[in-house]
Amino acid sequence: MRRVVVGTAGHIDHGKTALVQALTGIDTDRLAEEKRRGITIELGFAHLKLPDGTVAGVVDVPGHERFVRAMAAGAGGVDLVLLVVAADEGVMPQTREHLDICRLLGVARGVVVVTKADLLPGLGEDWLPLLEEEIRAACKGTFLEAAAILPVSARSGEGIPRLVEELGTLAAQVPERPADGPLLLPVDRAFSLKGFGTVVTGTILSGAVSTGDVLALVPPSQAVGELRARSVQVHGQGAPRAAAGQRTAVNLPGVDAQAISRGQVLTHPGEVPATSILDVELTLLEAAPRPIRHRSRLLLHVGTAQVPCAVALVDGRPEMAPGATALAQLRLAAPVAALPGQRFILRGFRAIEGRGKTVGGGRVLAVVPRKRRRGKADDLAQLRILATGDADARIAEVLAMAGPAGLPADALPGRTALSPRAVQGALDRLGARGLALLFDRDRRSWVSGTVATDLRERLLEALRAFHAAQPLAAGAGREELRGRLPPVTDPRLFQRLLSQLAEKGELVLEGDHARLHGHVAASGGTGGALKDRVADLLREGALAPPRVVDLPGLAGASAADVNAVLKLLAADGSVVRVSPEIWFDGAAVSTLRARLIEHLHAHREIDTQAFKELVGSTRKHVIPLAEYFDREKVTLRVGEKRVLRGLHA
Repeated sequence: MRRVVVGTAGHIDHGKTALVQALTGIDTDRLAEEKRRGITIELGFAHLKLPDGTVAGVVDVPGHERFVRAMAAGAGGVDLVLLVVAADEGVMPQTREHLDICRLLGVARGVVVVTKADLLPGLGEDWLPLLEEEIRAACKGTFLEAAAILPVSARSGEGIPRLVEELGTLAAQVPERPADGPLLLPVDRAFSLKGFGTVVTGTILSGAVSTGDVLALVPPSQAVGELRARSVQVHGQGAPRAAAGQRTAVNLPGVDAQAISRGQVLTHPGEVPATSILDVELTLLEAAPRPIRHRSRLLLHVGTAQVPCAVALVDGRPEMAPGATALAQLRLAAPVAALPGQRFILRGFRAIEGRGKTVGGGRVLAVVPRKRRRGKADDLAQLRILATGDADARIAEVLAMAGPAGLPADALPGRTALSPRAVQGALDRLGARGLALLFDRDRRSWVSGTVATDLRERLLEALRAFHAAQPLAAGAGREELRGRLPPVTDPRLFQRLLSQLAEKGELVLEGDHARLHGHVAASGGTGGALKDRVADLLREGALAPPRVVDLPGLAGASAADVNAVLKLLAADGSVVRVSPEIWFDGAAVSTLRARLIEHLHAHREIDTQAFKELVGSTRKHVIPLAEYFDREKVTLRVGEKRVLRGLHA
């Protein structure tokens, strides 16, 4: 069944609520104050059966200027608009502002309804043609420029059947909203029902919600924990599932209705992020009284949220003129939830004569972006791709925006408004072309191919610099290399990049160290001479070698070079690191090991004095050697003596 939402728009007291009641039989004025004052203050909801059997949700919005926030909240999910113009008053300021809002929010279809048609005979034969001319002038250049203008009387029922027929024709042209994308249900009401608990309502803009789903509010409320949909209703009837384009009520037990407010969004946990910055494509109304200057402060309406914001003009211009469209960034006073492609409006703090306070609007290009720099070519190019690119190109840019932290695949639907299936297809294609890299299969985390290339080059450059600074060192430690990358670099990405470079033969991994392919430390020249000199000093010392701190002076070299040479000698087995302070000649330690094992075979145990006599040195060397053989699992200490471990027994 096609899912369609019809919304009213128009000036206060032009008969919107009476029209909805005549169409649906439902009085949408539900508040006592609305009954008393005879005006709509809050959004009202009804449903209408169309000729083909489609049940359309109907949103009745308030017309008074004070309640435009509610109007904007209702219009955000509207597919068809009924622009209501009273026969006796014609086009009024809120008529124009509501038309502007609907246009900026991307409503593409509708009909103009001349209400109170029963008054037309008393207004003269020329009145209706003049009124139609005024309406055409107001709608010129908008989606209603060629729309039907239908006189209707809610009192007598005149024109109602014709209006229902026209709505059925228009509804058949409405494209389906994405039911397989991330769930986005902007909350327009939250209330309690005795015996049920809290109920939230809204128009689902993307995705679907089913009975039993675990849900979350974005931005979150401190007093609200995990939510679960106990039941779902569409147009007042229970349903197992509600999808994008449907007016929906969700029963959420265990939460106070006062903890939920208009402006929040109901979604699945982790699916849609809260954001305080939005990249946008912005259009300023031609009727705007003045240009928007860089950093102008306006009021953002997106979904059902209303938030003050500052407008940053990214392309470097100091201001944008009325009627212009520009790439911009909205920096918000409070976080909101939104999806790329979602429409929004901006309102000023002073009314435009004859139109209200709406000055512009547009569509969201990216959520949770970093702050853009004015006039930066790379930022502008990225925004143009986000505005016009296909799914693959947009996902590539979202990954680029995430930088070296990368993103798991399940975070991408909420940043692209695409379904998980579409996201995975795009990632597979990008990965095959080297434009994205899967670096963590368990979490299905990806990084931009461009970012990965940059990080690989940084690693190679870091190794080049390391070898230049420490030519005697065998290689740089992995942790030292990781420290040369941005702090947000995912550790798994770092390991993946090292493995890639090793597979390509650009570097060599040796334990916890890495070196450039072809680099050989201390081979010939000064390095080779120092290596021989240190090896000779330890060989001459045998089981009583000089301490590490004394080797630089004895060898005539720096401590760094001596330490580098010791690691090289240890790598080929020439020396052995027995403790941080003392290194021994490898052959001397090997001979001692054989003598120790022979002694223990003969005597079954050895005490400290006997071991000291076997070594032929002082306690400074004897104790580290005894502990070394324990670590090497040659001996086992039992009290004050040592015995052979099973392997050597």
